[in-house]
Amino acid sequence: MAAWKLYGKWLEYEVEEAAAGLTVEELLKQRLAISGRMLQRLTRKKGIFLNKKQPFLKKKVKAGDKIKVAVGDAPEPALAPTEMPLSILYEDEAVLILNKPAGLAVHPVREGQSDTLANGVSYYWQTKGTPRPVRPVHRLDKDTSGAILLAGSGFIHHLLDQQLRDRAIRRTYLALVSGHPGKEGERGTFSDPIARDPGHPVRRRVDSRGDEAVTHYTVRKLFPPIPGTAEDGAALVEVELETGRTHQIRVHFSHHGFSLLGDRLYGKREEFSGISRQALHAESLAFTHPITGDKKLCTAPLPEDMERLISLLSHK
Repeated sequence: MAAWKLYGKWLEYEVEEAAAGLTVEELLKQRLAISGRMLQRLTRKKGIFLNKKQPFLKKKVKAGDKIKVAVGDAPEPALAPTEMPLSILYEDEAVLILNKPAGLAVHPVREGQSDTLANGVSYYWQTKGTPRPVRPVHRLDKDTSGAILLAGSGFIHHLLDQQLRDRAIRRTYLALVSGHPGKEGERGTFSDPIARDPGHPVRRRVDSRGDEAVTHYTVRKLFPPIPGTAEDGAALVEVELETGRTHQIRVHFSHHGFSLLGDRLYGKREEFSGISRQALHAESLAFTHPITGDKKLCTAPLPEDMERLISLLSHK
């Protein structure tokens, strides 16, 4: 897809020798993963041009032909814009990657709520003169900090969502957990299915009837016990999600006896925490850019509260 270029709401492509002889329909389906349904919408809305003219979908293309496809959203922000600081890790026409602070919900969950990350993004895009709906590609819990990926349009969201479904987006987290889930450098995997807890409106739990959930982890650092706290000390673990179930990391580690420090929902009340929220940070995102085909890696620095907790656990 590297031959495509995005200009505002238009994708432009100059047909290469390798694509010569394909029909317009074949080119758009094969090179841009456009569905038949979307092709119908584009045709109705006059959103496809071949050499500045509207083509028949069965028309064959030649090397050097130029195709334009309208893939942008209508300028209709669906959320109330709210001014707030945003920590931008990467941005271009197609994607926006932010470092979300802990304590900030990604999207409104009740009518009239306007203090979420999505409201802040809506304001940011409005000030840039490019108002549009806010489309997160994946979720982060309100009290989880770190890297989050947003799509610049519904079409880009479709392409990135397909990467997510194909498990081609690599999401790496850092967590501070109670106890020692292994030796430093040791790797492990939790693959327990996760389902809703019927006795609680928010909690999830390990349940054989639940959805597939796979969590890989590596023990980065072990910490000794702090006097008067958990006997087994704590550990800094690097976590990579293969699936993306709600509360997946928190449920898996808690189920195996290593609840996240500060986790009031899945942790033990008497346990030492040293932090006012679950000690979980989305450290990095790796994915294939949906337009250029380039490999992208964005890293979010560890927040101050987890840095302080690591220092405390290290007895510094």
